[in-house]
Amino acid sequence: MNVRVLAGLAVGDFRDRVRRPAYAVTLLAAIGLGYLAVPNVNSTWVIMDVGGNRGIYNSAYVGAVTALAGALWLTFGGFYVVRSGIARDETSRVGQILAATPLRTSNYLFAKFLSNLLVLASMTGVLAVTALVMQLARGENRSVDPVALIEPFLLLSLPLMALTAAAAILFETVPLLRAGFGNVVWFVLALVISIGGQSGSAPFGGLGVHQVAQSMNAAMGNQHLEAGEGGFSLGLTKVSKPLGTFLWDGFDPSGGFVLGRVVLVLLACAVALLPTLWFGRFDPARAAGSAAPAKAAEEAATAAAAGPAAVDPLAPAPASPWSTAPGALPRTEPIQAGAFGRLLAGEVRILLQGVSPWWWAVAGALTVAGFALPMDTVTGMLLPAVWLWPVLIWSRLGSQQVENGLEVLLGAYPTARRRMLAEWASGLVLTAAMGVAPLVRMLVAGDGPGAAHWLGGMLFIPSLAMSLGVVSRTHRVFQAIYLPIWYILVNNVAALDFMGAVRVNGEPTGPSPLLVTALSAAMLAVMFLTGSARRNVKG
Repeated sequence: MNVRVLAGLAVGDFRDRVRRPAYAVTLLAAIGLGYLAVPNVNSTWVIMDVGGNRGIYNSAYVGAVTALAGALWLTFGGFYVVRSGIARDETSRVGQILAATPLRTSNYLFAKFLSNLLVLASMTGVLAVTALVMQLARGENRSVDPVALIEPFLLLSLPLMALTAAAAILFETVPLLRAGFGNVVWFVLALVISIGGQSGSAPFGGLGVHQVAQSMNAAMGNQHLEAGEGGFSLGLTKVSKPLGTFLWDGFDPSGGFVLGRVVLVLLACAVALLPTLWFGRFDPARAAGSAAPAKAAEEAATAAAAGPAAVDPLAPAPASPWSTAPGALPRTEPIQAGAFGRLLAGEVRILLQGVSPWWWAVAGALTVAGFALPMDTVTGMLLPAVWLWPVLIWSRLGSQQVENGLEVLLGAYPTARRRMLAEWASGLVLTAAMGVAPLVRMLVAGDGPGAAHWLGGMLFIPSLAMSLGVVSRTHRVFQAIYLPIWYILVNNVAALDFMGAVRVNGEPTGPSPLLVTALSAAMLAVMFLTGSARRNVKG
């Protein structure tokens, strides 16, 4: 293994990725999470709750809570940022160039793994800096202990980042997991990791939550404090009153725990190299077998034997369709009447292109269920379900033309804003069609507030998808953001209920539909401003 070549590939790929919008979006979300992890002393929204208490904001506590929160977020969201490295090499034809070099498949995969790990480690480093800033900003204890601050990131966060980096390599090399279905699968796996990893019996120490919780409970016992009935919890929760405080100077990891983290990193390396057994490294002979290359070679030989087609130098050139010469086709005049309707219909067809019949069968079954189930079930369970099912289709909004290499072609469209509006409206049509049964049931039942929240949700989803697609230029960011919002919503957190599914005494308790509509309008403004800025730069 040529270490210099390996490092060059990894660092070059890392530099390319950190310039992409998806990296910036995820990094900003991580910084926001670092802010939430160390809330104001009087806040009732907390990330870590130790039986109604929290540690004084010293380096050890701030580092631990930020590292654990970062491990949860980056295990989930970071995956969507790093999983495109191999696909990008394939679309840019860099992979075909590498296939012609002596570079081994194992070296290529390991370089991609290192690049993924560098991206996630850089985000972890930014979280560590955020933790330091928050410790100083909160001001409970401004004495900085660098070791106590950094140790949780090294032992708790980085091993999970290695596992996430390796999983991204594995998913990219398995055909079934390569596309949007793999994103949903990882969402489920990340939930399993975030919940099961908090157990004391989790392999390799899990998230490290159990060890931290034990140490904090011991510290509280030494200070004659008792944990409340809620016990230890990690995740954004609302408490009834501000948390009490105790002094915690960090945990002393056992040798077994440290060994488990090292083994986890080694396991991640093995997972990253596992696709060596089947990954063709962009070699068409390995990817499609020998029949296709042989056929291509035969066709090439036949064409060469036939020679170039004879060209009559005196023959008139074919008439251009844009020519105004006699007999030529006339110029196409702009069509005004009904133009937007036809444009919208075309965008709907593009958005739904390639959707499986099985997808439509499930969508139809959900619609039938919406008319048959009890009203409480429809508003509380079915509405979130029908507005989850098209998540992979919504994620195409705003990013299709970039990911399919059509940006230059569509850039010549004379009214770009109208095309963007039609693309957004196609998502609106899909959202309304999927949610039509709950809307009809609410209107029949006279549930005006529920219908108003439904309208807000119908505007919110395509606006979020379109704005994120335009800004990030990839479908993965919407999937990475919408799925957690949906998961928090179905766990009855009213603050994020944009569709009216969380109810008390039959009334929606989420944000006002007007607020949701205003947020949707703001996202549309971001979409148009970003599109205009890019066109001006290119112009």
